[in-house]
Amino acid sequence: MSTFESTHDPVSDEQASLWAARLEGSLLSAADQAALEAWLAENPSHRTLLSRYCQLSADLEEQLPALVAAGVLAAPMTTSAAGERAPMRRGRGLTWMAGAALAAAALVALAIWIARPARQSEGFATAAAQRQEIKLADGTRVELNARTSLQVEIGPAERHVRLAAGEAFFTVTKDPSRPFIVETPAGSVRVTGTVFNVRTETAAELNVTVVEGSVQVRPVQMGGDRPEPRMLHAGDRLAAGPGGVTVQSLAAGAIEDELAWREGKVVFDQTPLAVAVERFAHFHGRKITVLPDLADRHVSGRKNLDDLTGFLGDLESTQHVRVTTGLDGDVQVSPRDER
Repeated sequence: MSTFESTHDPVSDEQASLWAARLEGSLLSAADQAALEAWLAENPSHRTLLSRYCQLSADLEEQLPALVAAGVLAAPMTTSAAGERAPMRRGRGLTWMAGAALAAAALVALAIWIARPARQSEGFATAAAQRQEIKLADGTRVELNARTSLQVEIGPAERHVRLAAGEAFFTVTKDPSRPFIVETPAGSVRVTGTVFNVRTETAAELNVTVVEGSVQVRPVQMGGDRPEPRMLHAGDRLAAGPGGVTVQSLAAGAIEDELAWREGKVVFDQTPLAVAVERFAHFHGRKITVLPDLADRHVSGRKNLDDLTGFLGDLESTQHVRVTTGLDGDVQVSPRDER
């Protein structure tokens, strides 16, 4: 279970809670906005504190009825224009706490929030030729390659990511009490906190490369056999597919080549022409056909993954091939002397 220990002074905590209340309660004036920006700039921790109190406000709204029913807190009241007292409407979780009672009420609500964290679920997807970096609710950073789709669910017992297709680079926030699980059609990866890359472009293929720490990979096996987990450590790469499962140790340079997509690059080393072309075809969402006569050709070098036109032009000049594009946008790579 994750814990939250404040290492900030009480004044910063109170200021963060008051700013959160003001942000929730009304629109800030230009002067207030300037004051908030100045306070945030004073110390990097202020932004983290404000984010936590804003989240606390949302969680408190859910917990408020239970706190009132248990007699821990009095029901927040408001006074109408006619002077009548009535329960405050929902949506003002921190506003009613501002003032002397704020700290005590916040600590009570925060204790419940820690013990029973809300389950958060959200989805992300990238289009062709698009990359994106996101930050999950637990602080984990994820970089998405093009045409990648994933669903994230952060709960009290585990953190679960469903990578339906594509490629993602994970820098997982350490939390031994909440395993981080990446599930793909071709298998799953289980960690508590580490750095690794996962690619699954078809339902039968899984590639996992570990940069830091260790992970447990359980590939899906054909024929109904019970899948056996494989432990991978920093520098290991697992490739699973219809032909079986292989694990190899990579040198630092090879890992950089494997992850070059994060910089918009792709590295080929005597790679079959059809495989190299497929990397570009998948990234750009295009149909590119390589005729069988070119099966023995190989491609090497560091290419710009964003530049499909440049890559195809380079093939024409170095591989003795002809590239033609049909009216439907499909591309064919054929021997140059073909009529």
